[in-house]
Amino acid sequence: MGDILATEADLLGMIKEYLKFEEFEETVHSFDKECQSKGKLVSKPRGSALRDSKTRVIQKDLLSSFDDGDHKVFFELWTENIPSEVKDTDDEALSLEFYLNIHFTIYPLRRHPGRHDRAEFEERISYFKQYLETRGAALSQTTEFLSYYALPFVPSPTAHPSFKNLFQDSWIPELRDKLEQFLSVTLKPSNTPRLMTLYKEGGRSTKEAMQQLQLQLVESDRRITSYVRKFSKMQADYQNLIGITAELVDSLEATVSGKMISPEYLQSVYVRLFSSQTRQSVVQSTDFTRPGTASSMLRFSIAPQRPKDVPMLPSLDYEKLKKDLADGADRLKSLLLQALRWRLTRSLPGEQRDTVLQAYISNDLLERYSTKQKIVLHLLRSTNEIVRQYMARLINAFASLAEGRAYLSQIPILLKLLTGVLRKEDKESLTRENVLVALQKLSLRRSQQTAMIADDLIGWLVDELQDSDCLSDNTLEYSAALLMNLCLRTKGKRKCAENGKHVLKVLTDLLGHENHEIRPYVNGALYSILCIPSVRQEAKEMSVEEILSCYSREENPDLNRQFEFIIKQLNSGYSFVIIISCQEDLMETDLDKEEVLQPQHRELSGESLLTTEYLGIMTNMAKVKRKSTPLPQPSVDEPLQRPVTPSSHRNASAG
Repeated sequence: MGDILATEADLLGMIKEYLKFEEFEETVHSFDKECQSKGKLVSKPRGSALRDSKTRVIQKDLLSSFDDGDHKVFFELWTENIPSEVKDTDDEALSLEFYLNIHFTIYPLRRHPGRHDRAEFEERISYFKQYLETRGAALSQTTEFLSYYALPFVPSPTAHPSFKNLFQDSWIPELRDKLEQFLSVTLKPSNTPRLMTLYKEGGRSTKEAMQQLQLQLVESDRRITSYVRKFSKMQADYQNLIGITAELVDSLEATVSGKMISPEYLQSVYVRLFSSQTRQSVVQSTDFTRPGTASSMLRFSIAPQRPKDVPMLPSLDYEKLKKDLADGADRLKSLLLQALRWRLTRSLPGEQRDTVLQAYISNDLLERYSTKQKIVLHLLRSTNEIVRQYMARLINAFASLAEGRAYLSQIPILLKLLTGVLRKEDKESLTRENVLVALQKLSLRRSQQTAMIADDLIGWLVDELQDSDCLSDNTLEYSAALLMNLCLRTKGKRKCAENGKHVLKVLTDLLGHENHEIRPYVNGALYSILCIPSVRQEAKEMSVEEILSCYSREENPDLNRQFEFIIKQLNSGYSFVIIISCQEDLMETDLDKEEVLQPQHRELSGESLLTTEYLGIMTNMAKVKRKSTPLPQPSVDEPLQRPVTPSSHRNASAG
């Protein structure tokens, strides 16, 4: 009963405090009178004078222990007096605490440069390691702090370029000012009524819960993507096993008739069973026309059903199309670009899609041979954002197909247009993202690699990746893959060597990024540029070997073995790189994602727009598609040593 009365008195006290704060004087008078008549107790507002003096003492002690380098006293006061909801969740508090730990760790090095107490420094390093593994672990995915996780493993931090700023004269005063400002705000007694504080905190809790749910949703999407890849790999492995089983059944039947199995045949079976690099479908590896009983039944269970009579899409009037793309209204241009892209992305793989692409190429849709001042490709410079975006999407669709890349590579002005878009568009722009992905796919061709290196695309990519937290996952992945492809070339390695320390710093920072899909490309780039002697020397000065050791994880042996190859490259300099133009088709399922253009009521769009307004006569020029040869795949243990795209790499090493 006593607890209920105390709670009631406290609640009534908060109500009265709020009314007084808002100056409801008459209401306060009536409230007091009614509480008195009902015999209700009203608690008094808590005094602040005592809290003010105590706060000043705590603030002074914290700043004093900061100046003296007394980390034990400082963090004892910090833990006791900084509210947990601030020090555990507030970004500013977490960042400040991280740098404070660095301050106390390197304090002996700053106080006595060159003659510090080694035992004391080792003790502080031990404390810092413990912090990094506990409270500091939450910041390990943030680029700003990533390099400092290598601090405990660097023999001489004062000479290391990554930590140069920590030993500048301005670093301590700046950090102290931040601390003083933080304490004055955090420890300042609030005059806000307790009722208002409770309301605000309740609203914040709801907001935080929503943010948490959004993060969980993003993580769920990431997991779904991962599971889809694993399922695809499992499906491919299953089909491969069924094909091998069918052949083995045939072989067993043959032995009954007295036919021997040759060692060469067994060897081929072993290679297909155990080589994770061979990813050919059963259709390519097994003869389905061979007679058999049990084996034919096994084959039938996985035989792909060939669609009957795949229709060819109607021919189009490409001259009229190009005229309207050049002179039509912006909305018509956007609808046409969308429809032409859909023809490529939504056509059936095989003869139907090949016919569409060959029609585009033979009718020179992008006007590579045109001498006109205003051509279709110039839509990349349109003042209309949707026109620019849909032109970039169409180019990306072209670049997804091997014959499309060959066509694009023959357009002299294309690369200049694409890199111009990269440098002008906003980072969040879908136009920019599609251009970047298209360039990455074009980098599978040697001639385009040469042109990109000459245009200093490597420098742009390194600067872009330096601010990786501001990039979408897709942009980050394709930027890293494009950089790796360019680094495989000798000219690309030399370009990196011109600013070796900066490139190495960016690449080693990326190893700790939360998006693990980029690691194969980062490792491939590191492995490639380390064959340059000057880069190897700079890597040794930056303790890259120790940084790689810091990122090793027991649960990821493949990654660890890649690091071993990179370290071996660092210490030897031998390099063997396969440079070959890729002939694969790379049509991703998300080329049509986030469509911003939607048809209005009774407005023609897509295939209906093309077949209603732009029907042509005999413009579909079918051409037998060149059969691609599977490219050699490096072991999963080794860094990538040939040009790839993220989609082709995922297909080759799903899971």
